[in-house]
Amino acid sequence: MKSYPQIYALFLTLVFFTSCKGQVKTELPKGSIKSEPANVITSSGPNRITRNIIQDRKGNIWIASWQGVFRYDGKSFTNITMKVSCARFFSVLEDRKGNFWFGSIGSGIYYYDGKSFKNFTTKEGLASNEVTCIYEDKTGNIWFGTGDGASRYNGKSFRNYTMKEGLPSNDINSIIEDKTGKFWFGTRGYASVYDGKTFTVFTHKGKPFTNVRTIIEDKKGNIWLGGSDGLWRYDGNTFTNFTEKFVGYVYEDKEGNILISSQSAHDKSWTSSYEKSLTNSQSTYGQGWALSRYDGKSLSNKKPTVTEIINKPMIFGILEDGKGNIWFGAVDGVYRYDGNTITDFKGINTSHQLHI
Repeated sequence: MKSYPQIYALFLTLVFFTSCKGQVKTELPKGSIKSEPANVITSSGPNRITRNIIQDRKGNIWIASWQGVFRYDGKSFTNITMKVSCARFFSVLEDRKGNFWFGSIGSGIYYYDGKSFKNFTTKEGLASNEVTCIYEDKTGNIWFGTGDGASRYNGKSFRNYTMKEGLPSNDINSIIEDKTGKFWFGTRGYASVYDGKTFTVFTHKGKPFTNVRTIIEDKKGNIWLGGSDGLWRYDGNTFTNFTEKFVGYVYEDKEGNILISSQSAHDKSWTSSYEKSLTNSQSTYGQGWALSRYDGKSLSNKKPTVTEIINKPMIFGILEDGKGNIWFGAVDGVYRYDGNTITDFKGINTSHQLHI
């Protein structure tokens, strides 16, 4: 069986060879600004891999997918990037000023102020054109996790952090700043903490956390890590493990429940199924992942209450919108869960009742 890094390398190979018919270069010239083209409005959302979902201050849902960045206003979808770039998008952020940042695989970053676009790549100082995550810190700097280090943008220039500066790996999955001002980096190697001067590998009983896909800080200040070692919570003194299954994404909802995408309890061979799927069409994905919810009121119990909401071939980003609906990305688009029904947005909308 192949290791997780090997699987990821195979995954990125698929990304590159299916992106723009093998072309991964941006269509927008270096550092240029382009006015917004005529909106491409559709009744459906993406029907391919959807990596990240956010809600903006106006209530719109933004979706980063292999088919572009979509905006959903509650009635229709607008493909914001269709006529600007054919890149595969993995991340989206609305900054404190209301501007948007889109991270792509192969074409760097796109900045969008609602009217025009600006493209940033390695030519402008970005560490890599493979951008998998975006984060805004307390001072307004924008951080980009890339395949070749982390980049911090102060509005004028980039400062890059790599293994030369002490990162345990250049392949960045997740970046957050905690309440004390320390930065946490989840990488394909190990998780690490940066105090502004030094990177320190984060360990438990002398053992580092490997291939950390997501790091979040909950409302109580606990740090959660999801990755190859499962789901862990650190309260500053004590470590708690909730599952040893591979965890891809971690999210806290408004009620303090923890939502995760992880290996399904019903599928013990998801890795081999996933590897096989990469060499075939999307329809061959096995039912290997689950969207699960840990009840926030039971997190201190020895056996907290966990509900498996749905099985999908792969599950990526998770969002709770202002109405309490849970959105999640999958290999075949975006879905919304209202507590009873899951609705997809591929072509003709369909939904089905869950009995859980």
